[in-house]
Amino acid sequence: MPLSEEELRLLEQMERALVEEDPKFASTLRGTTLRQSARRKAILAGVVFVGGVVMLMTGAIAEVPVVGILGFVVMLVSATIGLTVLRGQRGVTGGEAARPTGSTSRGGFTVIEGGRTGRTRRQRGSSQKHGSFMDRMEERWRRRREDNGF
Repeated sequence: MPLSEEELRLLEQMERALVEEDPKFASTLRGTTLRQSARRKAILAGVVFVGGVVMLMTGAIAEVPVVGILGFVVMLVSATIGLTVLRGQRGVTGGEAARPTGSTSRGGFTVIEGGRTGRTRRQRGSSQKHGSFMDRMEERWRRRREDNGF
């Protein structure tokens, strides 16, 4: 259920009062956007990946397999984290973090209005008009056999 106009007005007044009373605390509440946080994590993962490469090469050159294996594990973990963070950012556009459709920004704070975001789940019937995967494969197989004269 979305907030009423009166509730939104009261919330905005409380936010303004908080900013006037304690600007440092208000800026702490604002925090960083998801994009900035993800960028920071991706850069850190890249630096750790390079460190893993250095460990791997050091282990190979010094003929110490344990160091090389640890370097490879560090590379693997950092690459996984970095790619996960970057994949999560594909849907984010502009300089702001992704927001639900019904949200608005007021004075640096995000107000999320209730209700559905307008996205609806895909109906099963619409995907069934082409049949299941196995049905399509069987139909292709049947057509090939008929075309080849079997």
